[in-house]
Amino acid sequence: MTLAFRTSTPLDVGSVTLPNRVLLAPMSGITDLPFRRLAQRLGAGLVVTEMIASEQLVQQRPDILRRAKGGELSPFVVQLAGRQAKWMAEGARIAANLGADIIDINMGCPAKQVTRGLSGSALMRDIDHALELIEAVVGAVPVPVTLKMRMGWDHDSLNAPELARRAEEAGVQMVTVHGRTRCQFFKGRADWTFIARVKAAVSIPVIANGDAKSIEDVPRMLAASGADGVMIGRGACGRPWLPGRAAMLLESGRDPGLPSLAEQKALALEHYEDTLSHYGRELGVRTARKHLGWYVETAARSPHDVKPWRQRLCREGDPERVKDGLAAFFDRQLEAAA
Repeated sequence: MTLAFRTSTPLDVGSVTLPNRVLLAPMSGITDLPFRRLAQRLGAGLVVTEMIASEQLVQQRPDILRRAKGGELSPFVVQLAGRQAKWMAEGARIAANLGADIIDINMGCPAKQVTRGLSGSALMRDIDHALELIEAVVGAVPVPVTLKMRMGWDHDSLNAPELARRAEEAGVQMVTVHGRTRCQFFKGRADWTFIARVKAAVSIPVIANGDAKSIEDVPRMLAASGADGVMIGRGACGRPWLPGRAAMLLESGRDPGLPSLAEQKALALEHYEDTLSHYGRELGVRTARKHLGWYVETAARSPHDVKPWRQRLCREGDPERVKDGLAAFFDRQLEAAA
């Protein structure tokens, strides 16, 4: 695949320069430190923590502090959610003290357990209140603050351009827009052309998000939205190389292609080992299961291989047997491809 247009320029987010314009989206239960570490090593221009409840971060809950770890990642980005300015400000200070280079504010999560608490995308129903939180975070930390949102709560209140404009006035350095409303959740197709309305409303970088599921989607998404970059979410599950691969496509105009099956095997095993190290063996085995299922779906030569191998790997509780099974799965795929 060869493209006519190129983009090899880095992207400035306030004082932080990103190496490229293809980012990995924050995803609850998915973008933990092992996954982010791998995606960044494979070329993602930016990786972001799972959404972290600001009040729970202030309370120093051990599981929340683990989510907020950045390791050696640079830049290190923490995404915060909340509904009260005092907790958002204090959570931002703690994140900055933990080494965060950027604080991202979540105003896009559609989950009912989040919006019932008037956090996430529920904040788009009250922009004045949303601005109070933004101003509190910007005023609390010396690092750049970014914002992730949706088009609006529903199609009767598509207020993302207004929120982005006012957020820029309050000091936000970049906005990411998922091209759906909250009420759509993840149904239908993301509206990439709507994101162009947000781009027209601000002078700071705008990142397009939603339905970047394949390498071909990325340049189409940029062209339709006029955005400065793309954020890939679910499309990177089982494919942590996708953001880096897309960045190489945009830079050179050529798709470097999928990693070989042997390379995918090595990456999956590396990811598994890092997950065990990060969480400990017992919790690590359980946490890794969804990722192993996605690696199987990505690499399987036949759709008939997916269910039995996924069940075998995800029902096993012994870490060494899981690792042996994962290696056996890839060896079987290599034999089938020979």
